[in-house]
Amino acid sequence: MATTETATGACPHHVGFDPFDPEYLADPYPELGQLPSVCFAPGLGMWVLRRYADIEAVFRDPQTFSAAIVQDPMFPLTEAARTELGPNFPLPKTMSNADPPVHTRIRRLNLQAFSARRTAALEPRVRAAAEQLINKLPGDEPFDLVAGLSYPLPAFMIFTLIGFPAEDTELLKSWCGNRMAFSWGHPTPAEQVEIAGNMRRYWDYCTEFVRARIAEPRDDFTSDLVRVHLADPAQMSALEITSVIYGLSFAGHETTTNLTSNAVRRLLENREQWKALCADPSLIPNAVEEVLRYDTSVISWRRITTKPVQIGGVDIPEGAKLLLLLGGTGRDADRFADPARFDVHREDAGRHLAFGKGTHFCLGAPLARMEARIVLELLTAAAPDLELVPDQRFDFPPNVSFRGPQQLWLRRFVEVS
Repeated sequence: MATTETATGACPHHVGFDPFDPEYLADPYPELGQLPSVCFAPGLGMWVLRRYADIEAVFRDPQTFSAAIVQDPMFPLTEAARTELGPNFPLPKTMSNADPPVHTRIRRLNLQAFSARRTAALEPRVRAAAEQLINKLPGDEPFDLVAGLSYPLPAFMIFTLIGFPAEDTELLKSWCGNRMAFSWGHPTPAEQVEIAGNMRRYWDYCTEFVRARIAEPRDDFTSDLVRVHLADPAQMSALEITSVIYGLSFAGHETTTNLTSNAVRRLLENREQWKALCADPSLIPNAVEEVLRYDTSVISWRRITTKPVQIGGVDIPEGAKLLLLLGGTGRDADRFADPARFDVHREDAGRHLAFGKGTHFCLGAPLARMEARIVLELLTAAAPDLELVPDQRFDFPPNVSFRGPQQLWLRRFVEVS
């Protein structure tokens, strides 16, 4: 738990905030409500922000608050891990960790590839895949929604968008294992080496995949970027395309898994709200927004200051690393009325910061929303009697940014006599 340090000589803004503490990982929201709006966590070497207004202002000012550290490891890498990564790391800056003008150029080209046509064309394929997975879920015994639906569906969606062959899905997923711990967790030296090896293998796969698409473009997201490259290599290099799909294939997978799992969990915990969706599916899009506000799948993000600045009346130096607690923004009473109440009817639920704001607003937001909507539409129609298996323990991966239960056990409603 966070404790304010009051020892003689200690900075009054210092707190003992540890996002890897098991109690915080299990349920961060009580602690988020107790933190000062701006404080410094010595154990992380980072300034921590939790207020909606402050974090929104940071997102809106990329000149002062650089995204350069977004994908950097939270803690120093061992020499063995660096060696295992190979010469291609660190990767070229892409969208999430680039600043203008590089970010502006790459984002513009990615927006062209992330066209409304391509997103719309993907929806029936995602719906068909979701239906197939739901039909395989057992009807007479408990099942883990993460293993049966929340994990495999986003992988299918993002790999299909990119153009990866379906037969490579399991191999690619195996290389994603524990990937988030590398940049956003605190892995042991041995874990660093193991993850680094998988990252290198994944990078080599993406490199060869882009080479194949350059030789023979097809109808997929990667080929859209390749056509830009072939028309004018100065606009986007092959290395940049590789870096984009390497990052997208992970980020678009993990965050959407968490979103769908969090959505089903929170709705079933508030059963009257689940029943409301079963009775009126038109509520589902707003329910997705309320989940993103109430229990966001990306609980924090990072920035670094490019000059001295004042935030919430606190002086922050140049080069200061910031941890933006997005989970705190959704529970900020200055922004949302009765923020601890989960309400699918909330009129301003969509004003959350779960996808960021401004220049770096998440490019994959429409895809994430689409998938969560499809899952809820299909589950509420096919299994309105779903319920959480009682007394289960929810475990969450130990990292600062991505949050969703690693297992979510469900069953058909059991009538109590």
